[in-house]
Amino acid sequence: MLKSLIQKVLFKMDPEQSHALSFIGIRLLSKLPFLQKRLIDPQRILEDPRLERTVFGLMFKHPVGMAAGFDKDAKIYQALGQLGFSFVEIGTVTPKGQAGNPKKRLFRLVEDQAIINRMGFNNDGVDAAKLRLLKRDHQLIIGGNIGKNKVTPNEKAVNDYLTCFDTLFEVVDYFVVNVSSPNTPNLRDLQEKAPLLALLKTLQERNRSYPSSKPILLKIAPDLSESQLKEIVEIVDEAQIAGIIATNTTISREGLRSKDRAENGGLSGAPLTKRALEVVRFLAKESDGRFPIIGVGGIMSAKDALDQLDAGASLVQLYSGFIYEGPKLIEEINRALLQRLEN
Repeated sequence: MLKSLIQKVLFKMDPEQSHALSFIGIRLLSKLPFLQKRLIDPQRILEDPRLERTVFGLMFKHPVGMAAGFDKDAKIYQALGQLGFSFVEIGTVTPKGQAGNPKKRLFRLVEDQAIINRMGFNNDGVDAAKLRLLKRDHQLIIGGNIGKNKVTPNEKAVNDYLTCFDTLFEVVDYFVVNVSSPNTPNLRDLQEKAPLLALLKTLQERNRSYPSSKPILLKIAPDLSESQLKEIVEIVDEAQIAGIIATNTTISREGLRSKDRAENGGLSGAPLTKRALEVVRFLAKESDGRFPIIGVGGIMSAKDALDQLDAGASLVQLYSGFIYEGPKLIEEINRALLQRLEN
């Protein structure tokens, strides 16, 4: 009932305004344990050691994290950890702060349980994110999702990624290279084999220059063809990065009913469930499990998360599912995992 009331209030507002208001609510909820118990984990399910797993050298308390795009500027990552996420991916951050695309740029498709965004990497810049992450609680695993500024041409994009990588190196546990957002002009061109391989090899070379390297993952679009996905597997192997996050938002609009379905931008939520699962399954089979995959896209229920894990994902991330279902979804996924172990 409390979740329904909160959702009813937020869903009557402009989506971007309600996103800002939700930050205030999440901070408040993280400071009020009696309210937390109404919404999340009354029996501390999330602290069961049977849920722990080690992936690319990091130990996760359980497999459910927050995807990039929600806490772009590392403002509420600690509160998200207190709500139950075992890891939070901040960003996408760029070297310089940028306003992103003109508003209105965020649309809630309630009939479809989906969201369309064309935010355009709006963020305060990597230096601001670093300052906030210096205050982090080290029990929470943090990923740094990095990108390029809109004004940076693709032929100079590597410099933007290196700047973000070097700036965040001491304050994050793993990195995600984002070349798959549909909201920065020509960014997805960097998913082509030659430029992508060059970018990842350069980042990995820089990574090895540090006394102790950190996992680098690649976030890919769900709109890649089968042949392109095979190339992605080859690129991961050749660049020797740690793994893949599958998937980002889609440009597909197939089967949508909501009035805002024709808006430009990336679509997330329930319409992405089937395709994201297909991509995870294909990558896991094609790679023969040589590297871990983080599954994200259309995880709206515990079943969706278990399907991703069964398909070959090592971890899963929420975004739209968290917006529509609230923090209780984290507990529901982990409870379902524990029930499997007990049966």
